[in-house]
Amino acid sequence: MERRKFLKNASLTGVGLAVGSTLVNCVENTSEGKPIPTESQEKGSIPLVIATWHVMDATAKAWEVLQAGGNSLDAVEQGCKVEEANEAGQSVGKGGLPDRDGNVTLDACIMDKHGNCGSVVYLQNVVHAVSVARKVMEDTPHVMLAGKGAEQFAYELGFPKEDLLTEASKKAWEEWKITSQYKPIINIENHDTIGMLAIDKNGDISGACTTSGLAFKMAGRVGDSPIIGSGLFVDNEIGACVATGLGEEVVKTVGSFLVVELMRQGKTPQEACEEAISRIVNKPNSDYKNFQVGYIAVNKKGVTGSYSIHQWFSMTKYQDGKNEQIQSDYFNKV
Repeated sequence: MERRKFLKNASLTGVGLAVGSTLVNCVENTSEGKPIPTESQEKGSIPLVIATWHVMDATAKAWEVLQAGGNSLDAVEQGCKVEEANEAGQSVGKGGLPDRDGNVTLDACIMDKHGNCGSVVYLQNVVHAVSVARKVMEDTPHVMLAGKGAEQFAYELGFPKEDLLTEASKKAWEEWKITSQYKPIINIENHDTIGMLAIDKNGDISGACTTSGLAFKMAGRVGDSPIIGSGLFVDNEIGACVATGLGEEVVKTVGSFLVVELMRQGKTPQEACEEAISRIVNKPNSDYKNFQVGYIAVNKKGVTGSYSIHQWFSMTKYQDGKNEQIQSDYFNKV
């Protein structure tokens, strides 16, 4: 999975900003001078799995579940768990980069074909936040549990307590403390989420989203990922969407719900993702040149779409027996 690299000292700040600037100003994706076709030009089919960023192991696991006759809810949970257990990733689950106090805190949500949903925020010491979120959905009358309450709930269900701060992430945090500078960098710092959508052979849609959030964030910070309607939304009659990037900006436009509602009004998944990004960049005084947001979406027919503010956001898709990474089209081509 493409991963975040964080500012570790003052000398790296300039390098990081230069990289971000380079990414923003890269030319449009082309193949022999011709624009790469957008997802909306492709025909849909089911079953399928799509996810944010380059997470081919995760989509492969979800596809395996679907091929074995499993449902879309099981598929997205099992797919997300692959990344949660990936210690090398430093952005989801164990090994996630901590907040500025050195604590790894996880956010996750899940949503099924009936519109049922569950979420955990600021969860510590439990690797598989997405599975805890599913238990919130299935075993409680609530939608969201937070902090110590979510952690205690997980223990009561038998989830093991485990230190999520690996040596690699601890070292990154200790190096960050030397300057304690925080500056979001496009397509580096915002690789902090895996959002996954699946449609099973019955045509039923589910989605999940899990993250350790922005590295070195203020203690208690929660982004869009565990918030139903912002980081994730599923409507089994229409389609589904997940978001990634700077969560604060997604929350302000209730982005995933917006994409699904635009599809309800007749837009393709691609058109809906583009309109949702437009809502962000066209806000008065928008600082969009300095942050990234990306959406992926699928409609009931299995047609997909993806779009972001800046270049280099990607979607992983497993469909028709093919697992592939697809570069997203993007807004800022200046």
